Amino acid sequence: MIGHIVLFKFKNENKVQNMEKAKEMLLGLEDTIDVLEHIEVGINFDQAERAMDMSIYSLFENKENLNIYACHPAHLEVVDFIKSVTEYSKVCDYIV
Repeated sequence: MIGHIVLFKFKNENKVQNMEKAKEMLLGLEDTIDVLEHIEVGINFDQAERAMDMSIYSLFENKENLNIYACHPAHLEVVDFIKSVTEYSKVCDYIV
């Protein structure tokens, strides 16, 4: 299995609404993309300076399926929205 974690720092403008929309869009991918085995989306309640605003944790059977997910049109639509409302993101992919 492959674990895929992404952490996001959102822009301040409409931050709460944008995080909720991003969460809804990300969770919707589980019903749309067959190779996505599992996804969790968390909005951080910690307001420390070093804290990120949102995280996703997802699982894939293998690296090929992670790549299929990454290129899937439904995922790319979510990526476009998230890029427009975030300052930056960080990713970690690993073998579970």
